[in-house]
Amino acid sequence: MNVLVTGAAGYVGSVVSEELLRKGHEVIILDNLQQGHQKAVLPEIEFVLGDICCIQALEGILGRTKIDAVMHMAAETVVEYSISDPRRYFHNNVIGGINVLDTMLKHDVYKIIFSSSASVYGEPESVPITEEHPKLPVNSYGESKLMYERILDWYGKAYGIKLVSLRYFNAAGASRRLGEDHHPETHLIPNVLTAALDKNTPVSVFGTDYPTKDGSCIRDYIHVIDVAQAHCLALEKIETLENRAYNLGNGQGFSVLEIINVAREVTGADIPIRELPRRPGDPAVLVADSNRAKSELGWTPQFAEIGNIVETAWDWRKEHPRGYG
Repeated sequence: MNVLVTGAAGYVGSVVSEELLRKGHEVIILDNLQQGHQKAVLPEIEFVLGDICCIQALEGILGRTKIDAVMHMAAETVVEYSISDPRRYFHNNVIGGINVLDTMLKHDVYKIIFSSSASVYGEPESVPITEEHPKLPVNSYGESKLMYERILDWYGKAYGIKLVSLRYFNAAGASRRLGEDHHPETHLIPNVLTAALDKNTPVSVFGTDYPTKDGSCIRDYIHVIDVAQAHCLALEKIETLENRAYNLGNGQGFSVLEIINVAREVTGADIPIRELPRRPGDPAVLVADSNRAKSELGWTPQFAEIGNIVETAWDWRKEHPRGYG
């Protein structure tokens, strides 16, 4: 298929595009490079510099190329800013997302796979979290993702769009060519690996008073290649799937302090930490039940061990100590 991937100069989108290419699809990337990197776009892939909030940028692609499906990954993602500046999240994640849908309809594109998030659930009432769990986001990032899922549902009912929403938990790790490099970097594993390279940079641990086994937050880490493979499976099966959402996770949680200890083992470095207060909007525990994705998409994570996930991230970081530069 000809697939438009929005936001694919970013971490997950770049690896999804790499996997699409490996599966034989033609890929076009639209990204404004606000959080992404030109160097994360493989040379075999067409890149268009543009923003989903600019309809002309979308028209420039869908108006000249027959697109079969869209993978919509462009979004504001930093949780801390979603508390202090919600406007940018609703503007980009909701209004920009509607632009994508409206331009798709104008050009007869009726397949979309949406990069959603476990943030739609908020503070979990039970763990592991199934797709039916109550949706009570605690920040505007999660709220914007949930709003867009609901908009997708209405567009599906009214206009016949086939859709899949993939709610992934904590994507981590790297492929051989592509890895994680955000500015600012707020994700745990890349920050831990930065501390392993530079012993003068301690890892910030936000909160050690959560109701968990060691007081730090617990998250479900899923390898970015496994996330990418789920996108490809959803694309292959989208015609036969009901329009609904799928969790993507490994089904087991690791605390912040446990991840730091795993990274110490993988890197051989004595990684210093700095304890800080909790961040607003951070739930104590997020762990996925991904049985629906396994049964309906035929998805099986290939990287189930947290040590393997951290090791692939470390291999990439050693070759790219400054990220993409």
